[in-house]
Amino acid sequence: MKKSLLALAVLGAVAGAASAQTSVTIYGVADVGISRTDTNRTEPIWALSSGQQNGSRLGFRGTEDLGGGLSAIFTLENGYNIDTGALGQGGRLFGRQAFVGLSSKGFGTVKLGRQYSLNHDALNVFDPFATNLAGNTENAIVGSAGLGFAGLPYFFAGSVLPLAAAPTASALPIGATPADIRVDNSIVYQTNNFGGFTGALQYGFGEQSTAFPNGRQIAASATYANGPIAAVATYHTARATAGGVDQESYLLGGTYNFGVAKLHAGFQDNEIDAGAARFESRTYLLGTTVPVGPGNIMASWIRADVRNVDVQSDQIALGYTHPLSKRTNLYTSAAWQRTEAAGAADVKANIFNAGIRHLF
Repeated sequence: MKKSLLALAVLGAVAGAASAQTSVTIYGVADVGISRTDTNRTEPIWALSSGQQNGSRLGFRGTEDLGGGLSAIFTLENGYNIDTGALGQGGRLFGRQAFVGLSSKGFGTVKLGRQYSLNHDALNVFDPFATNLAGNTENAIVGSAGLGFAGLPYFFAGSVLPLAAAPTASALPIGATPADIRVDNSIVYQTNNFGGFTGALQYGFGEQSTAFPNGRQIAASATYANGPIAAVATYHTARATAGGVDQESYLLGGTYNFGVAKLHAGFQDNEIDAGAARFESRTYLLGTTVPVGPGNIMASWIRADVRNVDVQSDQIALGYTHPLSKRTNLYTSAAWQRTEAAGAADVKANIFNAGIRHLF
């Protein structure tokens, strides 16, 4: 009897140790609200829209302790539209993220798969709207309901807006633009944290047999976060899968938290070379986050200039989030955009949303 009890105790201890070494977390976001978009060229559109503060998702995140300070890690994250139940990211099963890798306490982390671009990660350091809501800096590249800064060929996180209003609308082959918010077929190396400093390198394979550079993306970033200060710098270069279009971007941004308010600032220089057509844009962001009671007020101003085609866009945005619990909050935000292009009528856009987000 004593031997049986001892055997059961040993088995229980081994099972407990095994469960402590391996863990899988299921998590998600359910976000939906009312939105309104309009321009001076279109009638207003009212909609029930998914993922306005954070994209609705269902994810699986796991880690296994391999011993010696080494761990295996993975993330599989599905995006979905809660208003229709349809898959997001063009119908991909795990379109938001899908990667596996190794993490070492001494040497950092290596991840392989579909991952966010380093430029996109950098935006979350200094964008007061955290790349969401009506004030999202990525309105400049994709826009709410596809509106964006009409006619402006530049990117903050990596992509390019169709030149619907620009005088050189036919000059750039938009369908062949290389970069995006996420990078397929990519390897990312991240350093450990050294007194607030971290670094990262990213390489995205173009997977071309006869034209090796086509589709390739290369990026690097350095981040500092310690006390009231956070700062980030990135470099990103990419070539279209069909060749003929190259992008190169330098980005710098940061925040300083005074307690009563946090100040945000960002700058990017971006160049698009399509052979016969070449664009250079500079983008500036100033913003603030102010705690008010249990919630936060966010505000930002963004200006983007395309230097060689005389196109300029501005966005002013205001938003508020109000927590109902640790996992549920209400939100609302609005943005006002204006694009001026030489030889063309101004384009104005207004974006409004209000909704509820639940984390699980």
